[in-house]
Amino acid sequence: MRKRVSIGLVAILLASLVLNACGGGAASGYKVGMVTDMGGVDDKSFNASGWKGIEDAIKELGIEGSYLESQQQTDYATNITQYVNQGTNLIITVGYMLADDTANFAKANPDINFAIVDFAYDPPIDNVRALTFATDQASFLAGYAAAAATKTGKVACFGGINIPSVSIFMVGYEAGVKYYNAQHGTDVQVLGWSTAANNGVFVGNFESTDDGRRTGEEFLAEGADVIMAVAGPVGQGTAEAVQVAGNAWFIGVDQDWTLTAPKYTDVILTSVLKNIDVAVFDTIKLASAKDFAGFGGESYVGTLANDGVGLADVADGAIPSEIVDELEDVRKGIIDGTIDSGWETYLSGL
Repeated sequence: MRKRVSIGLVAILLASLVLNACGGGAASGYKVGMVTDMGGVDDKSFNASGWKGIEDAIKELGIEGSYLESQQQTDYATNITQYVNQGTNLIITVGYMLADDTANFAKANPDINFAIVDFAYDPPIDNVRALTFATDQASFLAGYAAAAATKTGKVACFGGINIPSVSIFMVGYEAGVKYYNAQHGTDVQVLGWSTAANNGVFVGNFESTDDGRRTGEEFLAEGADVIMAVAGPVGQGTAEAVQVAGNAWFIGVDQDWTLTAPKYTDVILTSVLKNIDVAVFDTIKLASAKDFAGFGGESYVGTLANDGVGLADVADGAIPSEIVDELEDVRKGIIDGTIDSGWETYLSGL
């Protein structure tokens, strides 16, 4: 199995605590506040990645950064209001579920800049930068690797909540498995999602590790030996179930789970990387510049081509070396458009 040096996340001491830090860079005094989704800032997933982008900006740009955690959906508006009242220069909201509240506050406060992860407005809102990610491209690669790694001929995936920023992973994963089947004459099955039927398995939250464990155990019982969980902390329960089983692999999402959840490294096949931290840092750098003229409603889209998404290293020995080489060819094919990673085709068929 792969051996890594573990890089721990910054320890979070209290829930709903605002952490402030500032430095002496050109953007000193520029205030950035992040409102998390319900997974919390230490979810080892997309909230944690967003906070890392702010931490990097604190260190490198000298801005003042803080976060407010949302324990329930009613906290979204409350937390945004707190930042508005504090005179925050840039408010970053993390997740599709915050779209309505972000839009309402952005329109009511045109002098404050906003950014939102995993949502793009149509039409765009002038003072909001949308940060979206073509995660189907990276999860396609994960599906290809999963199909190569399975011994049972069954792989699985499931989501937290049935929203586009979750199902896009599942669509790409299934497409990658199907592409592997077409290339290798195999018939690997995908449990937990069907693009053709437009349905899949969703546990209904991003918090319950018990739900993750239960769902993982159910897939294992059905014969799946590779499972991808697109569900934030819920996936930790799944990884534990896989580890207990001892004969299966787990695929993480958003961050490299061998770094963020190293105790599961022995069963992590790979991780679908969604580099939210890079997009958040870029947004802060743009907005805090002295000559900043406004977002103008622009959108950022993270892709394989710009390293906004990617695939972490596959566990040593999990797939043949020639498949590792094929993964690079597949990556290039997705970038140049000769391979369809699935999401746009899926949307066009709805």
